[in-house]
Amino acid sequence: MLRNFLKVTLRNLWRNWSFSTINILGLAIGMAAALLIGLWINNELSYDRFYVNKDRIFQMYSRELTNGSVDVEGRTPSPLAAELKKDYPEVEVSSRFRTVYFLLTEGEKQLNLEGAFADSGILSILDFPLLLGTAKTALNSPHSIVLTQHLAKSLFGDQDPMGKIVRIDSADNFTVTGVLRDLPANTQFTFQYLLPWAYVDKLGWDAIGGTWQYTNSAAFVLLKPDASASEFNTKVRDINKRHVPSGEGAEREIFAYPITRDHLYDRVENGNLVAGRMHTVRFFMLIAVFILVIACINFMNLSTARSERRAREVGIRKVVGALRSSLIAQFIGESILLAVVAFILAIGIVELSLGAFDQIIGIPLSLDLGSPAFWLFASGFVIFTGFLAGSYPALFLSAARPVQVLKGVRTRVNDFINPRKVLVVLQFTFAIILISCTLIVENQLRYARNRDAGYAKDRLAFTFVQGDVLPHYEAIRRDLLASGAVLSVTKTFSPMTRVWGMATGFSWPASTPADKSLYFTQYEADADFVKTTGTRVVDGRDLDLRTFSTDSTAALLNETAVRMMRLDHPVGSIITDAGGIPLHIVGVIKDFIIANPYAPVNPMIIRGLSTGYPVIHFRFNPNRPLTADVAATEKVFRHYNPQYPFECNFVDDIYNAKFRAEQQEGTLGILFAILTIFISCLGLFGLAAYMAESRTREIGIRKVLGASVTGITVLISGDFIKLVVIALVLATPIAWLSMNSWLQGFNYRIHIDGSIFILAGILAVGIALLTVSYQSIRAALANPIKSLRSE
Repeated sequence: MLRNFLKVTLRNLWRNWSFSTINILGLAIGMAAALLIGLWINNELSYDRFYVNKDRIFQMYSRELTNGSVDVEGRTPSPLAAELKKDYPEVEVSSRFRTVYFLLTEGEKQLNLEGAFADSGILSILDFPLLLGTAKTALNSPHSIVLTQHLAKSLFGDQDPMGKIVRIDSADNFTVTGVLRDLPANTQFTFQYLLPWAYVDKLGWDAIGGTWQYTNSAAFVLLKPDASASEFNTKVRDINKRHVPSGEGAEREIFAYPITRDHLYDRVENGNLVAGRMHTVRFFMLIAVFILVIACINFMNLSTARSERRAREVGIRKVVGALRSSLIAQFIGESILLAVVAFILAIGIVELSLGAFDQIIGIPLSLDLGSPAFWLFASGFVIFTGFLAGSYPALFLSAARPVQVLKGVRTRVNDFINPRKVLVVLQFTFAIILISCTLIVENQLRYARNRDAGYAKDRLAFTFVQGDVLPHYEAIRRDLLASGAVLSVTKTFSPMTRVWGMATGFSWPASTPADKSLYFTQYEADADFVKTTGTRVVDGRDLDLRTFSTDSTAALLNETAVRMMRLDHPVGSIITDAGGIPLHIVGVIKDFIIANPYAPVNPMIIRGLSTGYPVIHFRFNPNRPLTADVAATEKVFRHYNPQYPFECNFVDDIYNAKFRAEQQEGTLGILFAILTIFISCLGLFGLAAYMAESRTREIGIRKVLGASVTGITVLISGDFIKLVVIALVLATPIAWLSMNSWLQGFNYRIHIDGSIFILAGILAVGIALLTVSYQSIRAALANPIKSLRSE
């Protein structure tokens, strides 16, 4: 019996090879798209879930009222980790963690890379596999360093790195005490080496900021197996308040958050961390389902469209005693067999497209074809797809009545409402929803990217101060200007694209006690800040420590700060910082974006100080080739600082990188929207071909009676276009509701107008018209004699 079923199936596939090809190709593309999305989703869901004790690892967070809203951040006071281990029995291991960039030198090799300071317990908490060394002791020595496998090979080649010396920042020697396997892509950590926290103390970097008032490092804890996270959070909530009874940090709360939720539940809402990136994951889960359902609908429609050709087979089988259940099993089996063929083809498509897909998402993904878990999933995936695609055709075909079938009574295909039309409407509803959502995401991304940043990003660059740059700053500045490569230079506390300092406790005439809790983004500059960065002065002047020595206690305010401080005439006003130092305001600048381009601009104060500038900004000359400007600048820096490589960071590149996640999502949305439309049109093409074939005699009669080619084309195409228009009407409110909800997560967002849905409708109708018109015109041009001579 099975052999007979298989033989019939293969004969049907061969006899209708064009429809079989469309069916298999549509299913294969749908399954390939679903697999690609599945690989990406699996990577997202697996973030920081590979640790042995993943359910006991927590990152400590701080929660604090900031300018009227409760803010949450992953930075905590530096002393927190040690006190948690010392005074809280729930904590098994704790560690501080802080990202750092140092120049690593070994012989002639110099690498400027991201690393991290950490306590010795970090490798017991985050159990990244150590290829060499021991996790518990690798960071015990104050001059030990742990390298990743890639960095060890870059520095030492094929030599054994253990015990070798690496020089840090041309200042101190460190001994390699461990080598980590390279960090996986699905982790929040990106360090290339680890240094002991004792080096922070030696550098004196925590002399001021290492108190309970300031949050300047991350803290991780491994709770004991029997510890309750909720009870632990209750105990530690007010730990900061006990150390800081008043002033900055007095109202700060501390809580532990599972490391497994850090990546997906990262959005702050009313002082809590809620689903952020998880919404994106759910959105792409929905896209995968949409694409797979659309591919299955193709299968259903083409299978039921060919029902007349299979109806006699069903009738004869029923006459000779076949049960409906056995017919359903036969047709389900056929669809599963097709799904198997489609899945094999889908694996090939995935393997061929993974390289391009990896470039889009920026993460290396792969199909683990040697994993039993993959084949277990694949089996379930194929059976589910085959069953979903074949369920309706099986029920439809097995319901045929033998008497009617064998008498030659035809199934009516032009009913006002029939399941086939419903499926086409459903298919294009999904496609139009996806097109509309993709257009809205792209518009929101373009809106945020084109938002006025408040300064001129083009040809603005910076480099971090290292080695002998600061002592030779005036000579470097003079030579840069003399070279003609740059138009202006300024020293700053931090890059234009990052917030390195927040401050509170400021007071001014007419301020209230509540104003002392107002948080300012704190920035510092020496001179030519406005000229170099392209910010705009709206009142007063720029800072200029070279001309005015008193500008060491001067400051600029942005417009938001002036508004929140309620200053009518800010220039000339005196404000006092938390340390009691009076600052005189010399100017007001227009708001500019320094951090999140989607968030409101914080009040900002730019102070003039003469020491401690770790960043130098410079504006390249637009009248010269950029490559020549960069080369001339590098020559100057290398002359005065030969021990360090020159690294030029372009502000516009870093600013655009802030949109990378949304850009990737938008690109994926466009890609899968195109695939959705292609799969839909593939099925529509096959369905139009079959409909044209089934109406051959009708078309012949109409032509004999005088119908024009245009009239017949409109007649056939119109039936499908009506279905697409109905799909547009159904899809529009669904897409509007879902995307309006998504946009609420942005402070700066577009307004959804009807033009987006009109464009989506025009695209869908236009593509559908192009798809069916070929078959319609072909049918209309056919010679009626051939179709009517047998009558």
